Amino acid sequence: MIIVGASGTMGRHLTSAFEKEHEVITAASKGCAIQVDITSAESIENMYKQVGAFDALISTAGPTFVGPWKKLTDKEFRRGVEGKMMGQINLVLIGQHYINPKGSFTLITGALSHDPQKNFANASAANGAVEGFVRAAAIELENGIRINAVSPTVIENSPQYFPFFPGDIPVTMQQLEYGFRKAVFGANTGQVIKP
Repeated sequence: MIIVGASGTMGRHLTSAFEKEHEVITAASKGCAIQVDITSAESIENMYKQVGAFDALISTAGPTFVGPWKKLTDKEFRRGVEGKMMGQINLVLIGQHYINPKGSFTLITGALSHDPQKNFANASAANGAVEGFVRAAAIELENGIRINAVSPTVIENSPQYFPFFPGDIPVTMQQLEYGFRKAVFGANTGQVIKP
């Protein structure tokens, strides 16, 4: 199992949860077994060449622009397009040539796709695009390969974001983990799982 974004809050939790039961290969822009820049298709290809065949990929990576609407420009908006959107899409487009039959891809989106908040227009758009991609890819991936997305609201281990999500009950790390378990080990495909 490859966990992309393994150095982040979600990635670290999922790594410690899954490495007890599975061989986990960690990947991130820094601080992991494999360095990968998901904004670069070449870097993603190099990651897969290093890993070789694999059974499952989890992505918790997805850089976006967070900030006031007035500062959102074409340049800033492309952070989410190249990061959270195309980065994750390329993990699948390139990864389909390396993944074992009956393997699974699990991408990260978020509640912002259907419940927008101030300062997160870029993430809302990227999340919506990734969710659309997951539904479409599910009907075309071959060899029994499944794809799902996990779409949490703000998570309990990221209190710095609580003020941006007024009234939202934070998702616990266990709920997050079980959302990923359902995506990776369940039978469904093309689903957006909301822990």
